[in-house]
Amino acid sequence: MVEDAMESQKTQAAAWFKTLRDEIVTAFQTLEDSQTVGPFADAPAGRFEVSETTRASDDGSDAGGGLMSVMRGGRVFEKVGVNISTVYGTLGPRAQAAMAARKGLDGMADDPRFWASGISLVAHMQSPHTPAVHMNTRMFWTPHAWWFGGGSDLNPCIEYAEDTAHFHAVQKAHLDPHGDGHYPRLKAWADDYFYIPHRGRARGVGGIFMDDHCTGDWAADFALTQDIGRAFLPAFLPCVEARRNMEWGAADKDAQLVHRGLYAEYNLVYDRGTKFGLETGHDANAVLMSLPPMAKWV
Repeated sequence: MVEDAMESQKTQAAAWFKTLRDEIVTAFQTLEDSQTVGPFADAPAGRFEVSETTRASDDGSDAGGGLMSVMRGGRVFEKVGVNISTVYGTLGPRAQAAMAARKGLDGMADDPRFWASGISLVAHMQSPHTPAVHMNTRMFWTPHAWWFGGGSDLNPCIEYAEDTAHFHAVQKAHLDPHGDGHYPRLKAWADDYFYIPHRGRARGVGGIFMDDHCTGDWAADFALTQDIGRAFLPAFLPCVEARRNMEWGAADKDAQLVHRGLYAEYNLVYDRGTKFGLETGHDANAVLMSLPPMAKWV
């Protein structure tokens, strides 16, 4: 698809990520309002602090930005960030080489322009019984190719089989209309991507994940990406509802902090989005929003 014909598609994608962000922020603040029992019920209901993020190119010109929305110290959420961004410019030599090697794109050095837009979410919960969660979807464009990526995965420190089953069932239900092969492929991809080699284990109980997704049919690929985003709230919120009022003690909290250390290790060492954000000069606070407020290593 020629470059000019993609401007409309870029606008549609960026608008969708903003819409999804708004729906999630509203749902999470509603969840905070409804937490009327438990150890944090007397605290003020959490609210998102919203700030604009900006990015400048090497010559100081505008290179995009976004919105960083972070809630800290809520009744249900200890820390949650829901970020959107639309950034553009030229890829540096290291990013060009990495992308050319990964995707086999010719001409990156001759025309290293890029455009990227997406939503990224990470939630760390007050209760050790309530699972942490991650979700992101994104579109990436260069003059040489375009593609979509993203997914969501559940990260409990205390696993409940019924929560895992529900989370995966909702993902499958949203993917199956696009073809019954999508869910098993994206589940296996998540199992592989969210594996921590130096610990010899996964960081959570998986979910779905894809990258470099381009069939050549932009509308179909965008629809799949939208349904990955639409699956998030119905997959995650019932897990919160089931666990948020359970009693917990010091040993449970300790287990949560140790698991958060695992999560931090993964995001700092392996996560491709973290590496890309820092490599391309995006706001460091937004890029590192995924890190937990407290963690522990033993």
